[in-house]
Amino acid sequence: MTQRIHNFGAGPAVLPEPVLEQARDNLLALPGVGMSVLEISHRSKPFDEILAAAESNIRALASVTDDYHVLFLQGGATLQFSMVPMNLLPGSASGAADYVITGSWSQQAAAEAGKFGAVRIAGTTEADGFRRIPSEEELTLGADAAYAHLTTNNTIVGTQWRTLPETGDVPLVVDASSDIFSRPIDVARHGLIYAGAQKNLGPAGATLVIVRADLAERGPSSLPKLLRYATHVKGGSRANTPPVYAIYLMWLVTAWLREQGGLAAMAARNERKAAVLYGAIDRSAFYRGVAAPEHRSLMNVTFRLADEGLEARFASAASAAGLAGLKGHRSVGGLRASIYNACPDAAVDALADFMAEFERRNG
Repeated sequence: MTQRIHNFGAGPAVLPEPVLEQARDNLLALPGVGMSVLEISHRSKPFDEILAAAESNIRALASVTDDYHVLFLQGGATLQFSMVPMNLLPGSASGAADYVITGSWSQQAAAEAGKFGAVRIAGTTEADGFRRIPSEEELTLGADAAYAHLTTNNTIVGTQWRTLPETGDVPLVVDASSDIFSRPIDVARHGLIYAGAQKNLGPAGATLVIVRADLAERGPSSLPKLLRYATHVKGGSRANTPPVYAIYLMWLVTAWLREQGGLAAMAARNERKAAVLYGAIDRSAFYRGVAAPEHRSLMNVTFRLADEGLEARFASAASAAGLAGLKGHRSVGGLRASIYNACPDAAVDALADFMAEFERRNG
């Protein structure tokens, strides 16, 4: 069997090994079905059961009540940058939405929303290189906004909202692509949550949307049908052929999350993993963390070395040692270790040991 290396890629990201093993064992034929999940009809009874089980796991993990719909869509978070304003801006009293800008992805979301209505920047840390999250006092959230939007975890610079701002009666919309189900989430505080699956939920190709029932109906009938949330609610996430295999793997991943003890257990595990790496960074001046310490992400640990040449040597030597995916995002450089739910403790320990040895040899 081919030896697996430690994968610190930002996405598509590491999946739980038991999930991969189960998917491998059942790839040729699902038990009791006689054909691969890659071959079954999206309107067949076996897929009915897969879809229902995936939704049941999601509702159980996050205590999602019946006044919210759980949708399995396509197009990634990037399509949601457009679908959210297309559905939620028309007909609102102000015709405006508030966006908090904490990185590249929230910038892109705001730019897309501006094509469909007024966008008000309710807070930004761009002047600080997005190395921190704005304080509540820095935010100017309007009581008349159609919704307030933020990105819960910023993969590129490595910051994360630890507590979300209060928005009153204004629906809170979040892009939770890179930290969904990494910790407990109070769904009732949100109007809409969306997340690409490829970091904490499964492979690329599926997008999870949890939307309050009244908001799902807000989109005007003039929208193309696949761009209306109401269409997908009515069609049970099957208004067109859904990403069957990606949803199957989401079912397996969410079942694994429940087996691990749920979101509180994952939060404790993720805190421990992050503490190991931030401890390795802070131990000396050889490594320098990028994000402000109080806003450091538990999912994406970003750091720099003395110069880009040394960083390149680090990434190359790490790859040779079986530690993959440590180069920082192409837009900012540096180094980044993504330690999502499925990243095992052993991988984090191996990276911390490598960092100590690399410092000993190059410090």
